[in-house]
This record gives sequence, structure tokens and C-alpha cells, in this order.
Amino acid sequence: MLIVRYLLEGKPHFGYLDGEQVGPITGDIFGDFSRGRKKLPLADVKLLAPCAPSKIIGLTRNFSDRVRESGDPAPELPTLFFKPPSSVIGPEESILLPPQSQQVEHGAELAVVIGKRARWLTPEQALAYILGYTCANDVTARDLLTTDGLWARGKGFDTFCPLGPGIATGLDPAERLITCKVNDATRQMSSTHDMLFAVPKIVAFVSSIMTLLPGDVILTGTPGGAGLLKAGDTVEVEIEGIGKLKNGVRAEER
Repeated sequence: MLIVRYLLEGKPHFGYLDGEQVGPITGDIFGDFSRGRKKLPLADVKLLAPCAPSKIIGLTRNFSDRVRESGDPAPELPTLFFKPPSSVIGPEESILLPPQSQQVEHGAELAVVIGKRARWLTPEQALAYILGYTCANDVTARDLLTTDGLWARGKGFDTFCPLGPGIATGLDPAERLITCKVNDATRQMSSTHDMLFAVPKIVAFVSSIMTLLPGDVILTGTPGGAGLLKAGDTVEVEIEGIGKLKNGVRAEER
């Protein structure tokens, strides 16, 4: 099932996607819920980011080709960073290029959406605590990471974490094709098979550091090929079994 969050008559609702139609969900997607039969055309609603996380945890250098591309040694343990909840946007919303940066890059990623409160999980337990998976774009101001020597500013601008189109439940995250296109030209193409740390190990590792709450998001790293964005670009992140996340790019006006 693909769980979506959408805006209808000015209010956000959870629903499920059925082809080009959206059906309503009543109840708590992180607990007990039911699916309604009455459906609306997808064109009649605005899709939002599929969840509102309390925190977003990202991984760096988690793909073998990305490690080779960077020239850095492969990490012995997952290397983490944070994005603020204010960086989240949904499908078709614009990525804003901040005036402070001249080197903003895209990064297609598989995002894990936590389904239950979790702490000190083992890798064997981890999958039972995941609600599902969605597409993410880990937008990064690369020059600011270099200038600052820290990651908060370069990762944390508003609009730097597009998520969507929905949360795919019951999905096996292994062997999933990840593709990123900019203006229809393929920039990134890889498989989750090439992750250095698989999803169960990532979730278990993060849960050994902090309590994960329902709706929290873990970004599992981007493959090689992350590249520059400019105003007027259109970025599409597609993951097999989930769907396509599309966002335009424009300069932030100040």
C-alpha cells in the first residue's frame, strides 16, 4: 500500500493511492486505521510530504560508488547528520537556492519512515519498527559544508529535504533501483544492493543513540553522481516500488 498525505479543502488528510485516485484513511497510520471506499481523482488534491517527522537523520558515504567518488575511506560505522523538520517539502514544491551558497547539489535517497517508538533495537528487530519507505532528495549546499567544516548549515536550509510521493508499506528495501534525473537527463542510478550498511543495521545503529519516534525519517545515503542544481531545473527522484518525487528549483528571493 502507498500511504499519502494530501491537502483537501485547506486541511491535511492521510489516504492511500490507487492508480490515479486517492482513497481516505481514518484512524492513526501508526496504529489502527481503516481505508475508506470513496475515492477522489489524484488531480483534485495536492500531495504533501507523506509524514511530519520530529527529526531527520541522514547518512553520508553509504554507497560504494559515492565513497570512490569522494576519495575518502569507507566508514567503519554509519556516519550521521541531522536535517531540521523545517527542511521538509512535498512533491511539486520548489527547492529554494539560498543566496549564501553557489554550490547546491541534489542527492537521491531511500528514506525510512519509523512506525513505532524504538530504542536499542537489534538488526533482527528493526524491520518490525518501520512503517515504510519513501523517496527523498538530500539537497546540500556543498560549498558551505567545506567552509564551515560542519554540516548544520549546508544541510539545513528550508526546502532541503523533499519527501514523497507516499510511504510504501510491506516493501523489501533490498535491491531497489534508485534514479535521479535533472531536466530528464539521468544523473544518478544505483541500487540499494550497493549500500555499505543495509537498512536493518542503520535503524539498529541509530536506535542505539537516540529514541526514534513514529514518523521520524532516516535518509540512507545517496549514490555517486550527485550534482549541481540551478534555478529553472526540475529534479525527479524515482525508487522502484515507491514512485517518483518531482520538484522544481528556483532562487530564493531576498
